[in-house]
Amino acid sequence: MKYVVVLGDGMADWPMESLGGGTPLSCAKTPVMDALAKVSEIGTVATIPEGMAPGSDTANLSVMGYDPRRYYTGRSPLEALSIGVDMKDTDVVYRCNLVTLTEEDAPYEEQTILDHSSDEISTEDAAVLLRDVCRELENETYRFYTGTSYRHCLVWDRGQVLELTPPHDVLERKIGEYLPHDESLLYMQKRSYEILKNHPLNIRRKEQGLNPANSFWFWGAGTKPVLTSFEDIYHKKGVMISAVDLLKGIAAGAEMDSIQVEGANGGLNTNYEGKAEAAVKALTEQGYDFAYIHVEAPDEMGHQGSVEKKIRSIEYLDQRLIRLVKEGLDASGEDYRMLILPDHPTPIKVRTHVAEPVPYLLYDSTALGDHTWHYNEEEAAKSGNTVAHGWDMMNYLFS
Repeated sequence: MKYVVVLGDGMADWPMESLGGGTPLSCAKTPVMDALAKVSEIGTVATIPEGMAPGSDTANLSVMGYDPRRYYTGRSPLEALSIGVDMKDTDVVYRCNLVTLTEEDAPYEEQTILDHSSDEISTEDAAVLLRDVCRELENETYRFYTGTSYRHCLVWDRGQVLELTPPHDVLERKIGEYLPHDESLLYMQKRSYEILKNHPLNIRRKEQGLNPANSFWFWGAGTKPVLTSFEDIYHKKGVMISAVDLLKGIAAGAEMDSIQVEGANGGLNTNYEGKAEAAVKALTEQGYDFAYIHVEAPDEMGHQGSVEKKIRSIEYLDQRLIRLVKEGLDASGEDYRMLILPDHPTPIKVRTHVAEPVPYLLYDSTALGDHTWHYNEEEAAKSGNTVAHGWDMMNYLFS
């Protein structure tokens, strides 16, 4: 038996008047997921422990079978693992986003945050900007590391874990009340803006109609993580397929392999087909028992507040990834179980994460059901199937 998780990050949403009371998931054309639903179990699962923030960090740990209350030490250290940062026990790691602020003739505190991802800036462009800022800011206490797209890391030697606001939680707001109180962190954010707002690369981006990446934004602090080996817990050899450093970091901590798919970038136009092909090959030719396929696009479109693009991302997931995984595994003759779900909702209305249960679909090629339901939030809730703790889903998948 082979096992697959297809994780559509932030895919769940709230009913919307503009969609006639539907959600992007219920209104998207998803013939593959709907056909699977009719022969599968659907239901809801609570991925976020009560009292914890609904981040992709806690939620994906949960889906992967790790109770966040036990294993979570912060988001950024997991991302640092994926880019090879050698952390000391005394290090504190922060996410360093490259964000877009308004460039008004006003103090830094009065700028407004427009875009947490700077139009999903390429890793190559981001590396240039990071290098030019860090040439001035980096020292023995503060070290910067280039990640993927807009997502980078700051390592603070013998630092403090400070609770800072994620930039996607305060889009379209003035930033003053959300800035760090620590003088050094605040200075570095302000200085990054002074350097970046007139950087030649950002001037070119604006000429091209793209948002400039004109400020650092620190958040997501944590300390060195310690995860138990996935294979030791579940006795399955697993592989991670994701473009996002967070997921690759969770895999590294869990001693799982990661496959880097060319053209996979965490955006709407990621290489869906390449991810599907990599998963099928890993399961049928390379000796893996389990593949975790993570797609960031629905979450990013939720943060952008684009109904049309979020629907499109779900349709791409259905037709360009899930369809190919199913066809590939069917053709191989392997028995398999496939779990499809989001990690958390990212409702268009609020453009950030919420801690509500999410719909899941569990398909078993050896035990086909007979139902009339479709896969979406409303019908999953009506099914009566509930999983109270997200970290139980792995045992459920493997049982």
